[in-house]
Amino acid sequence: MGVLRELSAPFVVPGPSGVAIRTRLKGLTVGDEEVLRLVGAHLGTLAARDLKRRCAEGLKHSADSWAARKRAVTGDSSSRWAGSITKATHDQWALSRRAQYAHIQTLEAGVRTIAHRLSLPVGAKGTKRSPGGYRTRQEWFTKARRLHLLEDRLAAQRADREAGRVRVVRGGKRLARNRHHLEQAQLTEAEWRQQWEAERWFLQADGENAKRLGNETIRITPDGQVSIKLPAPLAHLANAQHGRYVLTGAVAFRHRGAEWADRVAANRAVAYRIHLDAARHRWYITASWTIPPVKTVPLAHARADGLIGVDTNADHLAAWRLDNCGNPVGDPRRFAFDLNGPATHRDAQVRHALVRLLHWAKRHNLSIAIEDLDFRAEKTREKHGRRKRFRKLISGMPTSKLRARLASMATELGITIVAIDPAYTSKWGAQHWQKPLTSQNRKTTRHHAAAVAIGRRALGHPIRRRTAPPPHHQSDGAGHRTVQAASGLPGREETRPRIPGPRTRSVGAGGGANAGDQGAQHRPGHPAEHESWNQDSLPLSL
Repeated sequence: MGVLRELSAPFVVPGPSGVAIRTRLKGLTVGDEEVLRLVGAHLGTLAARDLKRRCAEGLKHSADSWAARKRAVTGDSSSRWAGSITKATHDQWALSRRAQYAHIQTLEAGVRTIAHRLSLPVGAKGTKRSPGGYRTRQEWFTKARRLHLLEDRLAAQRADREAGRVRVVRGGKRLARNRHHLEQAQLTEAEWRQQWEAERWFLQADGENAKRLGNETIRITPDGQVSIKLPAPLAHLANAQHGRYVLTGAVAFRHRGAEWADRVAANRAVAYRIHLDAARHRWYITASWTIPPVKTVPLAHARADGLIGVDTNADHLAAWRLDNCGNPVGDPRRFAFDLNGPATHRDAQVRHALVRLLHWAKRHNLSIAIEDLDFRAEKTREKHGRRKRFRKLISGMPTSKLRARLASMATELGITIVAIDPAYTSKWGAQHWQKPLTSQNRKTTRHHAAAVAIGRRALGHPIRRRTAPPPHHQSDGAGHRTVQAASGLPGREETRPRIPGPRTRSVGAGGGANAGDQGAQHRPGHPAEHESWNQDSLPLSL
Protein backbone atom coordinates (compact mmCIF):
# COMPACT_ATOMS: atom_id res chain seq x y z
CA MET A 1 0.00 0.00 0.00
CA GLY A 2 1.25 3.45 -0.87
CA VAL A 3 0.91 6.67 1.06
CA LEU A 4 -2.65 7.24 2.22
CA ARG A 5 -4.38 10.50 1.52
CA GLU A 6 -5.37 12.72 4.40
CA LEU A 7 -8.80 11.87 5.83
CA SER A 8 -11.29 14.54 6.81
CA ALA A 9 -12.88 14.35 10.24
CA PRO A 10 -16.49 13.16 10.70
CA PHE A 11 -19.10 15.87 11.15
CA VAL A 12 -22.79 16.15 11.97
CA VAL A 13 -24.89 16.98 8.91
CA PRO A 14 -26.98 20.16 9.39
CA GLY A 15 -30.71 19.97 8.88
CA PRO A 16 -32.72 21.54 6.03
CA SER A 17 -33.37 25.26 5.86
CA GLY A 18 -36.78 25.12 4.17
CA VAL A 19 -39.90 23.07 3.54
CA ALA A 20 -41.83 22.46 0.31
CA ILE A 21 -45.13 20.60 0.01
CA ARG A 22 -47.22 19.98 -3.09
CA THR A 23 -50.82 19.10 -3.83
CA ARG A 24 -53.06 18.90 -6.86
CA LEU A 25 -55.48 21.62 -7.97
CA LYS A 26 -58.75 19.78 -8.55
CA GLY A 27 -62.15 20.93 -9.71
CA LEU A 28 -60.91 23.65 -12.07
CA THR A 29 -63.30 24.83 -14.74
CA VAL A 30 -62.39 25.62 -18.32
CA GLY A 31 -62.45 29.32 -17.45
CA ASP A 32 -60.10 28.78 -14.51
CA GLU A 33 -57.57 26.98 -16.68
CA GLU A 34 -57.79 29.66 -19.35
CA VAL A 35 -57.08 32.41 -16.80
CA LEU A 36 -54.11 30.48 -15.41
CA ARG A 37 -52.73 30.02 -18.92
CA LEU A 38 -53.08 33.72 -19.76
CA VAL A 39 -51.50 34.86 -16.51
CA GLY A 40 -48.66 32.34 -16.78
CA ALA A 41 -47.92 33.26 -20.41
CA HIS A 42 -47.96 37.00 -19.70
CA LEU A 43 -45.71 36.78 -16.65
CA GLY A 44 -43.48 34.28 -18.46
CA THR A 45 -42.86 36.84 -21.19
CA LEU A 46 -41.90 39.42 -18.60
CA ALA A 47 -39.60 36.91 -16.89
CA ALA A 48 -37.88 36.11 -20.20
CA ARG A 49 -37.23 39.80 -20.87
CA ASP A 50 -35.90 40.36 -17.37
CA LEU A 51 -33.61 37.32 -17.63
CA LYS A 52 -32.21 38.61 -20.92
CA ARG A 53 -31.51 41.97 -19.34
CA ARG A 54 -29.89 40.38 -16.28
CA CYS A 55 -27.63 38.19 -18.42
CA ALA A 56 -26.59 41.23 -20.45
CA GLU A 57 -25.50 43.01 -17.25
CA GLY A 58 -23.20 40.15 -16.26
CA LEU A 59 -20.80 41.12 -13.48
CA LYS A 60 -21.90 44.76 -13.64
CA HIS A 61 -25.06 43.96 -11.73
CA SER A 62 -25.82 46.22 -8.77
CA ALA A 63 -28.68 47.16 -6.48
CA ASP A 64 -29.51 50.15 -8.67
CA SER A 65 -29.78 48.02 -11.80
CA TRP A 66 -31.96 45.53 -9.91
CA ALA A 67 -34.29 48.36 -8.88
CA ALA A 68 -34.42 49.61 -12.48
CA ARG A 69 -35.37 46.14 -13.74
CA LYS A 70 -38.08 45.87 -11.09
CA ARG A 71 -39.57 49.23 -12.10
CA ALA A 72 -39.63 48.12 -15.73
CA VAL A 73 -41.56 44.95 -14.87
CA THR A 74 -43.93 46.66 -12.42
CA GLY A 75 -45.64 48.68 -15.14
CA ASP A 76 -46.92 45.50 -16.87
CA SER A 77 -47.77 43.53 -13.73
CA SER A 78 -47.56 44.76 -10.13
CA SER A 79 -44.85 45.53 -7.61
CA ARG A 80 -45.16 42.13 -5.93
CA TRP A 81 -45.15 40.21 -9.22
CA ALA A 82 -42.11 42.26 -10.27
CA GLY A 83 -40.32 41.41 -7.04
CA SER A 84 -40.94 37.69 -7.54
CA ILE A 85 -39.80 37.82 -11.18
CA THR A 86 -36.58 39.73 -10.53
CA LYS A 87 -35.67 37.54 -7.56
CA ALA A 88 -36.27 34.36 -9.59
CA THR A 89 -34.14 35.82 -12.38
CA HIS A 90 -31.28 36.57 -10.02
CA ASP A 91 -31.45 33.05 -8.54
CA GLN A 92 -31.45 31.51 -12.02
CA TRP A 93 -28.41 33.54 -13.07
CA ALA A 94 -26.55 32.52 -9.89
CA LEU A 95 -27.43 28.85 -10.48
CA SER A 96 -26.08 29.11 -14.02
CA ARG A 97 -22.83 30.54 -12.66
CA ARG A 98 -22.44 27.59 -10.30
CA ALA A 99 -23.18 25.14 -13.09
CA GLN A 100 -20.65 26.93 -15.30
CA TYR A 101 -17.96 26.58 -12.64
CA ALA A 102 -18.75 22.87 -12.20
CA HIS A 103 -18.49 22.39 -15.98
CA ILE A 104 -15.08 24.11 -15.99
CA GLN A 105 -13.88 21.73 -13.27
CA THR A 106 -15.07 18.76 -15.32
CA LEU A 107 -13.26 20.02 -18.41
CA GLU A 108 -10.06 20.61 -16.42
CA ALA A 109 -10.19 17.06 -15.05
CA GLY A 110 -10.66 15.65 -18.54
CA VAL A 111 -7.76 17.69 -19.95
CA ARG A 112 -5.44 16.58 -17.14
CA THR A 113 -6.35 12.92 -17.57
CA ILE A 114 -5.93 12.90 -21.35
CA ALA A 115 -2.66 14.83 -21.19
CA HIS A 116 -1.30 12.36 -18.64
CA ARG A 117 -2.27 9.31 -20.68
CA LEU A 118 -0.91 10.81 -23.88
CA SER A 119 2.44 11.40 -22.19
CA LEU A 120 2.80 7.66 -21.50
CA PRO A 121 3.90 5.10 -24.09
CA VAL A 122 1.16 3.24 -25.94
CA GLY A 123 0.15 0.17 -23.93
CA ALA A 124 1.77 1.32 -20.68
CA LYS A 125 0.23 -0.21 -17.59
CA GLY A 126 -1.57 1.98 -15.11
CA THR A 127 -1.85 1.83 -11.34
CA LYS A 128 -4.72 2.01 -8.90
CA ARG A 129 -4.19 5.75 -8.52
CA SER A 130 -3.51 6.79 -12.12
CA PRO A 131 -4.49 5.34 -15.51
CA GLY A 132 -1.94 4.02 -17.96
CA GLY A 133 -1.34 4.79 -21.60
CA TYR A 134 -3.82 4.17 -24.37
CA ARG A 135 -4.07 0.69 -25.81
CA THR A 136 -3.53 1.37 -29.49
CA ARG A 137 -1.98 4.05 -31.65
CA GLN A 138 -5.38 4.78 -33.19
CA GLU A 139 -6.91 5.43 -29.77
CA TRP A 140 -3.95 7.66 -28.91
CA PHE A 141 -4.55 9.71 -32.06
CA THR A 142 -8.31 9.98 -31.37
CA LYS A 143 -7.70 11.16 -27.81
CA ALA A 144 -5.13 13.68 -29.01
CA ARG A 145 -7.81 15.25 -31.18
CA ARG A 146 -10.26 15.20 -28.28
CA LEU A 147 -7.68 16.94 -26.09
CA HIS A 148 -7.60 19.89 -28.50
CA LEU A 149 -11.42 19.96 -28.50
CA LEU A 150 -11.62 20.01 -24.69
CA GLU A 151 -8.94 22.68 -24.47
CA ASP A 152 -10.93 24.90 -26.85
CA ARG A 153 -14.10 24.35 -24.81
CA LEU A 154 -12.24 25.08 -21.60
CA ALA A 155 -10.80 28.31 -22.98
CA ALA A 156 -14.27 29.42 -24.12
CA GLN A 157 -15.83 28.63 -20.74
CA ARG A 158 -13.09 30.46 -18.87
CA ALA A 159 -13.53 33.49 -21.09
CA ASP A 160 -17.29 33.44 -20.47
CA ARG A 161 -16.79 33.22 -16.74
CA GLU A 162 -14.32 36.10 -16.66
CA ALA A 163 -16.75 38.20 -18.68
CA GLY A 164 -19.75 37.17 -16.57
CA ARG A 165 -21.59 35.52 -19.48
CA VAL A 166 -23.96 32.63 -18.81
CA ARG A 167 -26.23 30.67 -21.12
CA VAL A 168 -29.71 29.89 -19.81
CA VAL A 169 -32.57 28.13 -21.59
CA ARG A 170 -35.93 28.96 -20.07
CA GLY A 171 -37.87 25.73 -20.25
CA GLY A 172 -34.83 23.49 -20.06
CA LYS A 173 -32.09 22.48 -22.48
CA ARG A 174 -33.29 18.88 -22.63
CA LEU A 175 -36.79 19.86 -23.69
CA ALA A 176 -35.37 22.30 -26.25
CA ARG A 177 -33.29 19.51 -27.79
CA ASN A 178 -36.30 17.21 -27.94
CA ARG A 179 -37.77 19.52 -30.56
CA HIS A 180 -35.26 18.12 -33.06
CA HIS A 181 -35.77 14.49 -31.95
CA LEU A 182 -39.53 14.15 -31.56
CA GLU A 183 -39.58 10.48 -32.58
CA GLN A 184 -37.03 9.49 -29.96
CA ALA A 185 -38.89 11.54 -27.33
CA GLN A 186 -42.18 9.93 -28.47
CA LEU A 187 -43.84 13.31 -28.84
CA THR A 188 -45.78 15.06 -31.54
CA GLU A 189 -45.07 18.69 -32.37
CA ALA A 190 -48.29 19.80 -30.64
CA GLU A 191 -47.48 17.84 -27.49
CA TRP A 192 -43.97 19.23 -27.41
CA ARG A 193 -45.31 22.75 -27.88
CA GLN A 194 -47.67 22.35 -24.90
CA GLN A 195 -44.86 21.15 -22.64
CA TRP A 196 -42.51 23.89 -23.86
CA GLU A 197 -45.01 26.68 -23.21
CA ALA A 198 -46.01 25.27 -19.81
CA GLU A 199 -42.37 25.14 -18.67
CA ARG A 200 -41.82 28.77 -19.69
CA TRP A 201 -44.83 30.13 -17.79
CA PHE A 202 -44.29 32.05 -14.58
CA LEU A 203 -46.80 31.55 -11.76
CA GLN A 204 -44.93 31.87 -8.50
CA ALA A 205 -45.01 34.46 -5.75
CA ASP A 206 -42.90 35.01 -2.65
CA GLY A 207 -44.56 35.29 0.73
CA GLU A 208 -44.52 38.20 3.16
CA ASN A 209 -44.70 38.19 6.92
CA ALA A 210 -47.50 40.12 8.64
CA LYS A 211 -49.57 40.08 5.45
CA ARG A 212 -52.95 38.43 5.20
CA LEU A 213 -52.50 34.64 5.03
CA GLY A 214 -48.77 35.12 4.39
CA ASN A 215 -49.01 36.06 0.71
CA GLU A 216 -50.73 38.95 -1.05
CA THR A 217 -50.22 37.71 -4.63
CA ILE A 218 -51.27 34.04 -4.47
CA ARG A 219 -53.49 33.51 -1.46
CA ILE A 220 -54.87 30.27 -0.02
CA THR A 221 -57.37 30.38 2.81
CA PRO A 222 -57.42 27.74 5.58
CA ASP A 223 -60.43 26.06 3.91
CA GLY A 224 -58.47 25.67 0.63
CA GLN A 225 -59.79 28.54 -1.49
CA VAL A 226 -57.18 29.83 -3.98
CA SER A 227 -57.14 33.38 -5.32
CA ILE A 228 -54.64 35.18 -7.56
CA LYS A 229 -53.84 38.88 -7.92
CA LEU A 230 -54.12 39.49 -11.68
CA PRO A 231 -51.51 41.61 -13.50
CA ALA A 232 -52.65 45.02 -14.63
CA PRO A 233 -53.23 44.09 -18.34
CA LEU A 234 -55.45 41.16 -17.28
CA ALA A 235 -57.40 42.93 -14.53
CA HIS A 236 -60.61 42.72 -16.60
CA LEU A 237 -60.70 38.95 -15.95
CA ALA A 238 -61.18 39.44 -12.20
CA ASN A 239 -64.19 37.79 -10.54
CA ALA A 240 -63.55 39.23 -7.05
CA GLN A 241 -62.69 42.55 -5.46
CA HIS A 242 -59.34 44.33 -5.81
CA GLY A 243 -58.49 42.71 -9.14
CA ARG A 244 -58.35 39.14 -7.84
CA TYR A 245 -59.47 35.91 -9.48
CA VAL A 246 -60.80 33.12 -7.25
CA LEU A 247 -60.42 29.58 -8.58
CA THR A 248 -63.35 27.20 -8.39
CA GLY A 249 -61.38 24.25 -7.12
CA ALA A 250 -60.12 23.90 -3.54
CA VAL A 251 -56.83 22.47 -2.33
CA ALA A 252 -55.85 20.44 0.71
CA PHE A 253 -52.28 19.74 1.80
CA ARG A 254 -52.05 16.23 3.18
CA HIS A 255 -48.38 16.29 4.05
CA ARG A 256 -47.52 18.90 6.71
CA GLY A 257 -51.00 20.29 6.39
CA ALA A 258 -51.24 21.21 10.06
CA GLU A 259 -47.91 23.09 9.91
CA TRP A 260 -49.03 24.97 6.83
CA ALA A 261 -52.36 25.87 8.45
CA ASP A 262 -50.58 27.24 11.52
CA ARG A 263 -48.40 29.50 9.37
CA VAL A 264 -51.36 30.77 7.37
CA ALA A 265 -53.39 31.46 10.50
CA ALA A 266 -50.46 33.41 11.99
CA ASN A 267 -49.94 35.42 8.75
CA ARG A 268 -46.43 34.09 8.31
CA ALA A 269 -44.73 34.10 4.90
CA VAL A 270 -45.56 31.24 2.54
CA ALA A 271 -44.41 31.14 -1.10
CA TYR A 272 -46.58 29.45 -3.75
CA ARG A 273 -45.94 28.12 -7.23
CA ILE A 274 -48.62 26.94 -9.65
CA HIS A 275 -47.54 24.78 -12.57
CA LEU A 276 -49.07 22.52 -15.19
CA ASP A 277 -47.96 18.98 -15.94
CA ALA A 278 -48.71 19.10 -19.65
CA ALA A 279 -48.04 15.39 -20.18
CA ARG A 280 -50.68 14.39 -17.62
CA HIS A 281 -52.91 17.48 -18.01
CA ARG A 282 -52.89 18.18 -14.27
CA TRP A 283 -52.42 21.40 -12.31
CA TYR A 284 -50.34 21.44 -9.12
CA ILE A 285 -49.58 24.01 -6.46
CA THR A 286 -46.45 23.98 -4.28
CA ALA A 287 -46.20 25.78 -0.93
CA SER A 288 -42.77 26.49 0.57
CA TRP A 289 -41.38 28.39 3.52
CA THR A 290 -38.13 28.73 5.43
CA ILE A 291 -37.58 27.19 8.82
CA PRO A 292 -35.09 28.18 11.52
CA PRO A 293 -31.89 26.14 11.41
CA VAL A 294 -32.04 23.06 13.58
CA LYS A 295 -29.40 23.07 16.29
CA THR A 296 -27.15 20.09 15.65
CA VAL A 297 -26.10 17.90 18.54
CA PRO A 298 -22.39 17.49 19.36
CA LEU A 299 -20.59 14.66 17.63
CA ALA A 300 -19.76 12.99 20.95
CA HIS A 301 -23.44 12.90 21.88
CA ALA A 302 -24.43 11.52 18.46
CA ARG A 303 -22.15 8.49 18.86
CA ALA A 304 -22.49 7.96 22.62
CA ASP A 305 -24.69 4.84 22.34
CA GLY A 306 -23.32 3.63 19.02
CA LEU A 307 -24.81 4.22 15.61
CA ILE A 308 -25.85 2.60 12.35
CA GLY A 309 -23.34 2.50 9.51
CA VAL A 310 -24.88 2.75 6.03
CA ASP A 311 -23.14 1.95 2.74
CA THR A 312 -24.76 3.53 -0.33
CA ASN A 313 -24.94 1.40 -3.47
CA ALA A 314 -26.58 1.59 -6.88
CA ASP A 315 -29.56 -0.60 -5.94
CA HIS A 316 -29.65 -0.84 -2.14
CA LEU A 317 -28.52 0.54 1.20
CA ALA A 318 -26.43 -1.85 3.31
CA ALA A 319 -26.67 -1.09 7.03
CA TRP A 320 -25.29 -2.57 10.24
CA ARG A 321 -25.78 -1.50 13.84
CA LEU A 322 -22.64 -0.88 15.93
CA ASP A 323 -22.19 -0.25 19.64
CA ASN A 324 -20.08 2.60 21.01
CA CYS A 325 -16.97 0.39 20.90
CA GLY A 326 -17.36 -0.22 17.18
CA ASN A 327 -18.54 -3.84 17.43
CA PRO A 328 -21.32 -5.01 15.07
CA VAL A 329 -24.54 -5.86 16.89
CA GLY A 330 -27.26 -8.13 15.53
CA ASP A 331 -27.69 -8.95 11.87
CA PRO A 332 -27.08 -6.60 8.93
CA ARG A 333 -29.97 -5.05 7.04
CA ARG A 334 -30.50 -4.41 3.35
CA PHE A 335 -32.89 -1.75 2.03
CA ALA A 336 -33.31 -2.25 -1.72
CA PHE A 337 -34.61 0.21 -4.31
CA ASP A 338 -35.07 0.11 -8.08
CA LEU A 339 -33.81 3.05 -10.15
CA ASN A 340 -35.24 1.85 -13.46
CA GLY A 341 -38.14 3.83 -14.87
CA PRO A 342 -39.28 7.44 -14.82
CA ALA A 343 -38.05 10.04 -12.35
CA THR A 344 -41.18 9.85 -10.21
CA HIS A 345 -40.71 6.10 -9.75
CA ARG A 346 -37.03 6.48 -8.89
CA ASP A 347 -37.79 9.21 -6.37
CA ALA A 348 -40.47 7.08 -4.72
CA GLN A 349 -38.10 4.11 -4.50
CA VAL A 350 -35.38 6.15 -2.79
CA ARG A 351 -37.89 7.68 -0.41
CA HIS A 352 -39.33 4.28 0.53
CA ALA A 353 -35.87 2.84 1.24
CA LEU A 354 -34.99 5.83 3.43
CA VAL A 355 -38.26 5.51 5.36
CA ARG A 356 -37.47 1.91 6.28
CA LEU A 357 -33.92 2.82 7.28
CA LEU A 358 -35.05 5.73 9.44
CA HIS A 359 -37.76 3.72 11.17
CA TRP A 360 -35.19 1.06 12.04
CA ALA A 361 -32.85 3.72 13.44
CA LYS A 362 -35.72 5.30 15.38
CA ARG A 363 -36.61 2.00 17.06
CA HIS A 364 -33.06 1.70 18.39
CA ASN A 365 -32.77 5.48 19.02
CA LEU A 366 -29.42 5.65 17.19
CA SER A 367 -27.71 8.05 14.81
CA ILE A 368 -26.87 7.16 11.22
CA ALA A 369 -23.39 7.30 9.70
CA ILE A 370 -23.09 7.72 5.94
CA GLU A 371 -20.36 8.54 3.46
CA ASP A 372 -20.02 12.08 2.18
CA LEU A 373 -20.11 10.97 -1.44
CA ASP A 374 -19.53 13.24 -4.41
CA PHE A 375 -19.07 11.61 -7.82
CA ARG A 376 -18.70 14.79 -9.91
CA ALA A 377 -15.08 13.94 -10.74
CA GLU A 378 -15.74 10.19 -11.03
CA LYS A 379 -18.28 10.28 -13.86
CA THR A 380 -15.99 11.45 -16.67
CA ARG A 381 -15.28 9.00 -19.44
CA GLU A 382 -11.70 10.26 -19.58
CA LYS A 383 -10.92 8.77 -16.17
CA HIS A 384 -12.54 5.35 -16.59
CA GLY A 385 -12.14 5.00 -20.36
CA ARG A 386 -13.75 1.83 -21.67
CA ARG A 387 -15.44 0.97 -18.36
CA LYS A 388 -18.84 2.10 -19.57
CA ARG A 389 -20.69 -0.19 -17.18
CA PHE A 390 -18.89 1.28 -14.17
CA ARG A 391 -19.46 4.84 -15.39
CA LYS A 392 -23.15 4.11 -15.78
CA LEU A 393 -23.21 2.55 -12.32
CA ILE A 394 -21.80 5.55 -10.48
CA SER A 395 -23.78 7.98 -12.63
CA GLY A 396 -26.99 6.23 -11.66
CA MET A 397 -26.39 6.48 -7.92
CA PRO A 398 -28.65 9.27 -6.58
CA THR A 399 -26.04 10.66 -4.19
CA SER A 400 -27.23 14.27 -4.03
CA LYS A 401 -30.93 13.45 -3.91
CA LEU A 402 -30.42 10.72 -1.33
CA ARG A 403 -28.28 13.01 0.81
CA ALA A 404 -30.83 15.83 0.73
CA ARG A 405 -33.80 13.57 1.41
CA LEU A 406 -32.04 11.72 4.21
CA ALA A 407 -31.12 14.94 6.00
CA SER A 408 -34.64 16.33 5.65
CA MET A 409 -36.47 13.17 6.73
CA ALA A 410 -34.08 12.45 9.60
CA THR A 411 -34.58 15.94 11.01
CA GLU A 412 -38.33 15.33 11.27
CA LEU A 413 -37.74 12.15 13.25
CA GLY A 414 -35.03 13.66 15.45
CA ILE A 415 -32.29 11.39 14.06
CA THR A 416 -28.74 12.70 13.74
CA ILE A 417 -26.78 12.10 10.53
CA VAL A 418 -22.99 11.81 10.73
CA ALA A 419 -21.01 12.17 7.48
CA ILE A 420 -17.53 10.69 7.08
CA ASP A 421 -14.74 10.65 4.54
CA PRO A 422 -15.46 7.78 2.08
CA ALA A 423 -11.79 6.92 1.46
CA TYR A 424 -10.90 3.21 1.72
CA THR A 425 -14.15 2.18 3.46
CA SER A 426 -15.10 -0.47 0.90
CA LYS A 427 -11.55 -1.78 0.55
CA TRP A 428 -10.71 -1.98 4.25
CA GLY A 429 -14.19 -3.22 5.14
CA ALA A 430 -13.86 -6.19 2.79
CA GLN A 431 -10.27 -6.82 3.88
CA HIS A 432 -10.72 -6.69 7.64
CA TRP A 433 -14.40 -7.32 8.42
CA GLN A 434 -16.05 -9.44 5.76
CA LYS A 435 -14.41 -12.75 6.67
CA PRO A 436 -14.52 -12.39 10.50
CA LEU A 437 -18.24 -11.54 10.35
CA THR A 438 -19.10 -14.45 8.07
CA SER A 439 -20.42 -17.63 9.69
CA GLN A 440 -22.37 -20.72 8.75
CA ASN A 441 -25.65 -18.94 9.40
CA ARG A 442 -24.72 -15.54 8.01
CA LYS A 443 -23.03 -14.60 4.78
CA THR A 444 -21.56 -11.11 5.03
CA THR A 445 -21.29 -9.17 1.80
CA ARG A 446 -18.58 -6.63 1.09
CA HIS A 447 -21.24 -3.91 1.27
CA HIS A 448 -22.19 -4.86 4.82
CA ALA A 449 -18.50 -4.98 5.71
CA ALA A 450 -18.19 -1.47 4.28
CA ALA A 451 -21.10 -0.40 6.50
CA VAL A 452 -19.12 -1.61 9.53
CA ALA A 453 -16.09 0.36 8.34
CA ILE A 454 -18.23 3.48 7.90
CA GLY A 455 -19.69 3.12 11.38
CA ARG A 456 -16.29 2.61 12.99
CA ARG A 457 -14.85 5.70 11.33
CA ALA A 458 -17.85 7.74 12.46
CA LEU A 459 -17.31 6.49 16.01
CA GLY A 460 -13.67 7.54 15.89
CA HIS A 461 -12.30 3.98 15.82
CA PRO A 462 -9.77 2.75 13.24
CA ILE A 463 -11.12 0.46 10.56
CA ARG A 464 -8.24 -1.95 10.12
CA ARG A 465 -7.87 -4.80 12.56
CA ARG A 466 -4.65 -6.29 13.95
CA THR A 467 -3.91 -9.99 13.78
CA ALA A 468 -5.13 -12.17 16.63
CA PRO A 469 -2.63 -13.15 19.35
CA PRO A 470 -1.02 -16.61 19.18
CA PRO A 471 -2.19 -19.41 21.50
CA HIS A 472 -0.47 -19.96 24.84
CA HIS A 473 1.35 -23.09 23.74
CA GLN A 474 3.13 -21.13 20.97
CA SER A 475 4.13 -18.10 23.01
CA ASP A 476 4.89 -17.07 26.56
CA GLY A 477 1.53 -15.26 26.84
CA ALA A 478 -1.34 -14.31 24.55
CA GLY A 479 -0.89 -10.57 24.34
CA HIS A 480 -3.80 -8.33 23.37
CA ARG A 481 -2.59 -7.71 19.86
CA THR A 482 -6.02 -6.69 18.55
CA VAL A 483 -5.96 -3.38 20.42
CA GLN A 484 -6.42 -0.45 18.05
CA ALA A 485 -4.46 2.78 18.17
CA ALA A 486 -5.95 5.67 20.07
CA SER A 487 -8.18 8.06 18.12
CA GLY A 488 -5.80 10.99 18.60
CA LEU A 489 -2.63 9.16 17.61
CA PRO A 490 -1.18 10.55 14.33
CA GLY A 491 -0.85 8.04 11.54
CA ARG A 492 -3.17 5.47 13.10
CA GLU A 493 -4.72 4.72 9.69
CA GLU A 494 -1.35 4.28 7.98
CA THR A 495 0.42 1.04 7.19
CA ARG A 496 1.81 -0.85 10.20
CA PRO A 497 5.62 -0.86 10.31
CA ARG A 498 7.44 -4.16 10.17
CA ILE A 499 9.07 -4.58 13.58
CA PRO A 500 12.17 -6.81 13.39
CA GLY A 501 12.46 -9.64 15.85
CA PRO A 502 12.27 -13.40 16.27
CA ARG A 503 8.48 -13.43 16.15
CA THR A 504 8.32 -11.97 12.66
CA ARG A 505 11.49 -13.83 11.59
CA SER A 506 12.55 -10.78 9.61
CA VAL A 507 16.03 -10.87 11.21
CA GLY A 508 18.10 -13.51 12.86
CA ALA A 509 17.64 -14.79 16.38
CA GLY A 510 18.71 -12.32 19.04
CA GLY A 511 18.63 -9.37 16.66
CA GLY A 512 15.27 -7.96 17.74
CA ALA A 513 14.85 -5.05 20.08
CA ASN A 514 12.86 -7.20 22.53
CA ALA A 515 14.88 -10.39 22.11
CA GLY A 516 16.02 -10.25 25.74
CA ASP A 517 12.46 -10.54 26.98
CA GLN A 518 9.95 -12.33 24.77
CA GLY A 519 7.07 -10.99 26.84
CA ALA A 520 8.12 -7.35 26.92
CA GLN A 521 6.11 -6.45 23.84
CA HIS A 522 3.00 -7.76 25.57
CA ARG A 523 3.73 -5.89 28.80
CA PRO A 524 4.31 -2.26 27.82
CA GLY A 525 5.74 -0.24 30.66
CA HIS A 526 6.96 -3.25 32.68
CA PRO A 527 10.69 -4.10 33.02
CA ALA A 528 12.01 -7.44 31.82
CA GLU A 529 11.92 -10.17 34.45
CA HIS A 530 15.17 -11.78 33.28
CA GLU A 531 17.65 -9.15 32.21
CA SER A 532 20.49 -11.57 31.36
CA TRP A 533 18.43 -14.44 29.99
CA ASN A 534 18.15 -14.87 26.21
CA GLN A 535 16.17 -17.54 24.41
CA ASP A 536 16.76 -18.56 20.81
CA SER A 537 13.80 -18.80 18.46
CA LEU A 538 12.42 -22.19 17.54
CA PRO A 539 13.71 -23.71 14.30
CA LEU A 540 11.41 -23.45 11.31
CA SER A 541 11.92 -27.11 10.42
CA LEU A 542 13.31 -30.19 12.06
